[in-house]
Amino acid sequence: MCGRFTLRAPASVVAEQFGLFDTAPLSPRYNIAPSQTVAAVRRATESVEPARQLVLLQWGLVPSWAKDAKVGNRLINARAETVAEKPAFRAALRRRRCLVVADGFYEWQRTGGKKQPYFIRLADDRPFAFAGLWERWEGPDHAALETCTLITTEANELMAPIHDRMPVILSPDDYDRWLDPAIQKPEHLQPLLRPYPSDAMVAYPVTTHVNNPKNEDPRCIVPAA
Repeated sequence: MCGRFTLRAPASVVAEQFGLFDTAPLSPRYNIAPSQTVAAVRRATESVEPARQLVLLQWGLVPSWAKDAKVGNRLINARAETVAEKPAFRAALRRRRCLVVADGFYEWQRTGGKKQPYFIRLADDRPFAFAGLWERWEGPDHAALETCTLITTEANELMAPIHDRMPVILSPDDYDRWLDPAIQKPEHLQPLLRPYPSDAMVAYPVTTHVNNPKNEDPRCIVPAA
């Protein structure tokens, strides 16, 4: 699974990486956790041209038919192998896909009775996109809530010693395909939900400072001694 990630890059770098015309300022985030707000890119529905827009979504998908928004606490990840069949995700996979913006993520390796946190990023440390799904939910008071989930897949060679799963990181060449609303058949999307190449990533152990989601500072990514 993927339960924490970072977005340290400024808005100008994110805009360049994702082909955005305009973005609101982004504060550096070192320990993004479920139920918090995340930055995501999706197709602008009000635009005739296939423009992209940056939006803020709550992490933890709440299906439109859910009776309670608390279900989102259990739906922070969707497995690539079953996302097309699960009732909570299958409609979003067809019609509401997004790019969740990040520049690193954490995973915990079990060693004996302890868990060692690792920080994983691209070798060039540029921002990247998790394959995401989003939904719009209305509560009893008709207030709208937009939420998202991250799709995970089997671990690559770099991640395998740390954890058996990893988030799907999309290649920039696949962004348009993932966001294209005309593509709705799962079999046309499944080839994108693969492990990212190990040789383009780095991973290193960090301290347990990151374990507390209230800790939101650069010490989260400092290598462990």
